Amino acid sequence: LVNDLGADTKGGGKSSAAADKVVEEIKAKGGKAVANYDSVEDGEKLIQAALDSFGRIVLSNISISQYTYFNYMNLIQRIHLRGSFLVTRAAWNHMKNQKFGRIIMTASAAGIYGNFGQANYSAAKLGMLGLANTLAIEGRKYNIHCNTIAPVAGSRLTETVMPPDLVASLKPEYVSPLVLWLCHDQCQENGGLFEVGAGWIGKLRWERSRGRIVRQKNQPMNPEAVRDQWDKICDFTDATKPASTGESLQSMVSVLLQLESQETVGANPTAASASAVSTSGINPAQAIGQKLPPSTFNFNHIQCILYALGVGMSTKDPDHLSHLCCYICLFLYEGHPDFSCLPTFGVIPSQAAMMDGGLSSVPGLNIDFTQVLHGEQYLELYKPLPTSGELTSQATIADVLDKGSGAVIILDVNTYSRGELVCFNQFSVFVVGAGGFGGKRTSEKAKAVLPPPQRAPDAVVIDSTTRDQAALYRLSGDWNPLHIDPSFAAMGGFQAPILHGLCSFGFAARHVLKQFAANDPSRFKSIKVRFVKPVLPGQSLQTEMWKEGNRIHIQSKVKETDAVVLSGAYIDLHATSEASPENLPQGGGLQSELVFEEIRRRIKDLGSELVKKVNAVFSWEITKDGKNAAQWTIDLKNGGGALHKGPYPGKADLTFTVSDENFVQMVQGKLNPQKAFFSGKLKARGNIMLSQKLEVILKDYAKL
Repeated sequence: LVNDLGADTKGGGKSSAAADKVVEEIKAKGGKAVANYDSVEDGEKLIQAALDSFGRIVLSNISISQYTYFNYMNLIQRIHLRGSFLVTRAAWNHMKNQKFGRIIMTASAAGIYGNFGQANYSAAKLGMLGLANTLAIEGRKYNIHCNTIAPVAGSRLTETVMPPDLVASLKPEYVSPLVLWLCHDQCQENGGLFEVGAGWIGKLRWERSRGRIVRQKNQPMNPEAVRDQWDKICDFTDATKPASTGESLQSMVSVLLQLESQETVGANPTAASASAVSTSGINPAQAIGQKLPPSTFNFNHIQCILYALGVGMSTKDPDHLSHLCCYICLFLYEGHPDFSCLPTFGVIPSQAAMMDGGLSSVPGLNIDFTQVLHGEQYLELYKPLPTSGELTSQATIADVLDKGSGAVIILDVNTYSRGELVCFNQFSVFVVGAGGFGGKRTSEKAKAVLPPPQRAPDAVVIDSTTRDQAALYRLSGDWNPLHIDPSFAAMGGFQAPILHGLCSFGFAARHVLKQFAANDPSRFKSIKVRFVKPVLPGQSLQTEMWKEGNRIHIQSKVKETDAVVLSGAYIDLHATSEASPENLPQGGGLQSELVFEEIRRRIKDLGSELVKKVNAVFSWEITKDGKNAAQWTIDLKNGGGALHKGPYPGKADLTFTVSDENFVQMVQGKLNPQKAFFSGKLKARGNIMLSQKLEVILKDYAKL
């Protein structure tokens, strides 16, 4: 369908001659063509004429006359921009129904670059480009592609501004092959902009400088800062090439994250880039071995408790009860005599190296920080974490791997307390789209993930997160808006804010600590996980555990969807420790040994009867001079009952910790167990209510 209103070069008049001439040329070459003389503002008529003649829409090619006077802005907008919109709108639903469409917008170099005396025309032509860019996005799922050309060709419009020989040389047939290819069903180009003429074709794209952050957190932004950084703002060295609104917005998100994750930006706020960085600039030889600036972390019991709450610790859980009060937890009450940090709190002081933009200062890591994903995490403790003080972390680039579709950066972080090494973290981060630089794919420095045994898990713990879990966890220092702001989550492709991966990590570690280490943080040695999928706050985490010696293999799932969120994970527990009973001599002249021998005799005589009445397993940790000296387990649940000396291979329902002296005083009736419990002389972990059944075993104090 050949449409031309037939106006003159100033937009006046009307004639069928121009359209008729083109129709005749097409027919003379064996083609089919129909003329149409309607205004482009009558888009429905144009499209209906095409349907009546040919049955379907293949191309909506918008190329309309030029009008050169600023005073006629409205007329030019109506012809070019509104006309393009109306014709395309009329064709749109037909293209959707036929599940195929190819739209070519004909813009102009005047719209792209501007041109003296063509303000009206330039504005309309660039408007057409914006229209095309959005139609390309909206039409993609219907197989409708929209591209834009800015042609240079001889025509009755350009013959007034070009020499005759140039008009003759710049033939339209040097443009049409591009149009034909962009219309073809095999062409998958969409949202492109092309300059074309004289047999040459070039594709254009936007370019952006790396820019500079010119403000500090909680400080006003002023024009002097803009002035002082102007050269850097306008420096196109290592320029970026954003291809979507999302990439543009992600750059702003990156700035907010960098500012929110630190107390202040620092003396040189320009060190962090305000925009996406080219992913082609990775040089492992430069990066590996580079040390990031040291970071310090000051904390007290508040941060320890906030973290424990953030990873699901609760006073509602009977397993978290302390010996001081039935509703106060070892990890939640700073007044507890054994108040402790959860072992996985060790990731918190070290993550500053990741959160404070330190990677952006590393030579050879020219990456887009909006494309960084947390892939794996390893944590090893060399001693129990303090509950207050100052920790210093030193991060080093251990290795850089080329995974093809992306790059993996392995970051080792050592954390010290007063010069003594407390813990080691290894962050493995995946940078989407940064691969292909010719590097190695594996590293002997990376802590490996391991698959779980091929059998049913030995234990499964299901724990519900709350709707506020991410909001609570972020108080430990990860301020990424992805975990709190629905609009940021939507930009990342998530239906709602997601839980931090390290929060799920903390949940899983807590489950193992409870199930296999009696909530004793000194038993924890190390943990390794791979992050697979996100968790939505409010979903339930199901941790499956396999015990293989002192290694506990882990797999975590979202219970509601059965989606695996942590894989290849494991926790190593200390086989021997000064704080664990199995490393200490059993007995050693303890008064309590005589008591347990009497209990052994009673179980031998009345075992089956006691099992029927009690149906529980009790473990006793006997201390002397503040150290664990012996361990005994009374099994009145299995078989005919038994007394075990030393480590018990099974799981106790209730575990007591008490000194040798206080234990003997209790069984002699000299120390009330309830008073001992509330005064801290008797500690209990597990089902406290089962303690009432101990009377069956411990009655008749005199014989004991």
